[in-house]
Amino acid sequence: MESILDDRLALALNIDRLMRRIHVDLRPGAEAVDAFRVGPLGGMILMTIAETEPVPTQILAREVGRDSGQMTRILNMLERKGLLTRARSTEDGRVWLVSLTETGQTQVSKFQAALLEVVDGLLHKLDPEERSQLSRALEKVLGGESQLPPNETSLGGASPSARLT
Repeated sequence: MESILDDRLALALNIDRLMRRIHVDLRPGAEAVDAFRVGPLGGMILMTIAETEPVPTQILAREVGRDSGQMTRILNMLERKGLLTRARSTEDGRVWLVSLTETGQTQVSKFQAALLEVVDGLLHKLDPEERSQLSRALEKVLGGESQLPPNETSLGGASPSARLT
């Protein structure tokens, strides 16, 4: 029993270390391409919108772990910078849908390139089959968690698993 707990803890700690490493290693590259000075949270929101658009603001807030007040302030800032637009849903007038502008899509591409560089650097020791296995395992773990339907057009049209191989 203790061995199973040790294995689970080791996995949890490795996942935590990987998340921290990505966060730390991503900062310089993301800052270098952050022409609109949206910061890490703004970048995360833009990249989340890119996963599927248009996206309801309520679902977007849940995906990035922010309350509606925080989300409104951040979306106002991103809209003022010309990176996104908001429109009422034609199906439910109470719902606001958020989409990227062309400028926002260009900015997301730059953030994604910085992320890809960091992930490639971290995974360089894995051969293509190991990368593919890791991608499939991550999709299995994360697949049911997002409320966003997959958008095959983000990151140049490649699926998430194709981007890691």
